Amino acid sequence: MKKYSIEKPETAWREKLSEEQFRVLRKKGTEAPHTGKYNMHFEDGTYFCAGCGEKLFDSEAKFDSGCGWPSFDKAIDGKVEYIQDKTFGMLRTEILCSNCGGHLGHVFDDGPTETGQRYCVNSASINFNK
Repeated sequence: MKKYSIEKPETAWREKLSEEQFRVLRKKGTEAPHTGKYNMHFEDGTYFCAGCGEKLFDSEAKFDSGCGWPSFDKAIDGKVEYIQDKTFGMLRTEILCSNCGGHLGHVFDDGPTETGQRYCVNSASINFNK
């Protein structure tokens, strides 16, 4: 099992995170589409991991994919880890915070920009600063 720069026991994560953040970040949950506060959020700034505060995405990379979750066409270099996910009979690429291992969502090769990527991220897994 990979070691992360920030590791905490489950009880410490439960104290730090809301119930929804814990379910998404630590238990690999998914929020319902079109419900997250950052889905249609397009201010200039930076998106951070809600678990550890690591910078993950710049606002210039955000776009409206219509999928119901915040979408980005690239992550900040070295800040996201990629894991093959075979759950639910699908083959997907899970994205995790490379600093704490928190589940962010998945990345797909169907993005409309020149990167061809669509990072589909749960709002519960991120915070935003201008």
